[in-house]
Amino acid sequence: MKVRIHVSLKPGVLDPQGRAVHHALEGLGFAGVEDVRIGRLIELDVADGTSDAVIADMCEKLLANTVIENYRIDTQERD
Repeated sequence: MKVRIHVSLKPGVLDPQGRAVHHALEGLGFAGVEDVRIGRLIELDVADGTSDAVIADMCEKLLANTVIENYRIDTQERD
């Protein structure tokens, strides 16, 4: 089973990388971008039947810093 974990900073947490990208976009002439937040995508290939609770435990213990980050789990069956 394929699992995608989307990790993003919680609202209110400063995002210096996002600010740098925002500034660079403005410098390149891209108008209208009001804010940029940078996150990451983690893809896992896990055994079929791996429970959402086990995947959430992985996120809580290692994959996301839950003090400053949120995460979302998307599961897909293998093709």
